[in-house]
Amino acid sequence: MKLLLIPLLLFGVGNDFKAARQRMVGTQLEARDITDRAVLDSMATVPRHEFAGKKHLSRAYGDFPLPIGYGQTISQPYIVALMTQLLNLKGGERVLEVGTGSGYQSAVLSPIVEKVYTIEIVPELAGTARERLKRLDYGNVEVKEGDGYFGWEEKGPFDAIVVTAAASHVPPPLIAQLKEGGKMIIPVGGTFAVQTLMLVEKREGKIKQTAITGVRFVPLTGGH
Repeated sequence: MKLLLIPLLLFGVGNDFKAARQRMVGTQLEARDITDRAVLDSMATVPRHEFAGKKHLSRAYGDFPLPIGYGQTISQPYIVALMTQLLNLKGGERVLEVGTGSGYQSAVLSPIVEKVYTIEIVPELAGTARERLKRLDYGNVEVKEGDGYFGWEEKGPFDAIVVTAAASHVPPPLIAQLKEGGKMIIPVGGTFAVQTLMLVEKREGKIKQTAITGVRFVPLTGGH
């Protein structure tokens, strides 16, 4: 009986997580303004509980951010979906992410695009995210430990850039590494204030910035 009990329990837990993801997509994303099918499918597939950590398994699919250590967080599911949708990805893109954290945003991008390059300044988080993404078979994600303010010049230019930490301004190195016609989504503002999620577009060498909504992110850190 004990030999049968273990797989049955695991099967039940797996079903619970799948059901929780479906509820998350229906109540937190589709019920709001997330309509991009590729984004919805990815959010319904990526196991957020694997990125939230064992302490937060019961809260992994809640409508809020969660701490992941070192003063960092895994973002609210809606914000992850919104930022991904705003990039208007069609497949085949090379995307830079600044602020790997747990690796969840990279995992959501992975099935939608050709390649994800992601940078994390905290060595411990970079190492853990690299191992986790490899274990979960997100093979088109490459993780680098470093200061994301300066981007990843040797891998650029990028079709899209997503910054998951708040900056006081849009970093010039990231603008330089954004392709013509490319889009960047970045929270801009002070550390202890509501920031503005900005959509940055490069068109004919000119930069257009559009304010989307108010957000709260941990600050972008580094040598800048």
